[in-house]
Amino acid sequence: MSGMKLINYQGELLNSEVPFLKDNRAFRYGDSLFETIRIINGAPHNLGSHINRLFSGAKILSYNIPSHYTEDFFRAEIGKMLQANEVELGAKIRLHLFRAGGGAFRSESDEVNYLITGEKLPTNEFVLNNEGLSIDVFNEVKKERSILSNLKTGNSLLYIMAMNEAKKKGLDEICIMNQNQVIIEASQSNIFLVSNGVLYTPPLSDGCVGGTMRMNLINLALENKVTVYESSLSPQNLLVADEIILTNAIKGVQWVGAFRGKRYYNKMARTLVDYLNGVNLVNSDLGLQENLKSS
Repeated sequence: MSGMKLINYQGELLNSEVPFLKDNRAFRYGDSLFETIRIINGAPHNLGSHINRLFSGAKILSYNIPSHYTEDFFRAEIGKMLQANEVELGAKIRLHLFRAGGGAFRSESDEVNYLITGEKLPTNEFVLNNEGLSIDVFNEVKKERSILSNLKTGNSLLYIMAMNEAKKKGLDEICIMNQNQVIIEASQSNIFLVSNGVLYTPPLSDGCVGGTMRMNLINLALENKVTVYESSLSPQNLLVADEIILTNAIKGVQWVGAFRGKRYYNKMARTLVDYLNGVNLVNSDLGLQENLKSS
């Protein structure tokens, strides 16, 4: 992967190799939201879902969103940056939204700025990992359930600590638990279990990030007659599952090969990747509405 030479800051294309740091609240206090978006065939995948989540978070954080900050506006701004960087196939971008102005914990303004950065990717479709991931559970810090739980904010210390623990243990990923001792997600992904051909995933009410790929795959599964349930998950549920699948907007689907002493298959993971690429290659900007069965 290679970083793009030009970034988009408030509509202005800047050289990414020239250091610049505005005295902004995103840097000082983590007063920000972000979306990581996959680019396929030179266009953003599932952009509508990303923008909807971004604006939902902005409402919770009391950001004053300009009326022209629409899905079409950001599609154009992303496109401008991709064209300037000669991106025609696969890439990933980060769309940051942060409160402008100064102030300490009491902000001076609720106006917002945006920043778009990115990297080119070697593939133009979602590719399943060849080797299964090894995972475990992070126990040191639990994720508290709140109105912030489902958002992607600039405060990622929990996930950083979790991945540092995974690194120490020689793991590929690690699962996050909430204060009720149930597994809600992995440090960089949402999580699904497969048992007897049925998909299970934690409900948003347990505190997981409301992943756009999570929503996408739930709907693809339902459209293809795969039963999906929202259900709280314990480590014991992982140990008796047939498969463990991790999902995010950039990598799509990844299969887990080992959790503690248990080994897993990847049949459903392969099927979901086929579903995903079948949709992406037809329409890279498809947004789907979530339709779940509740357990």
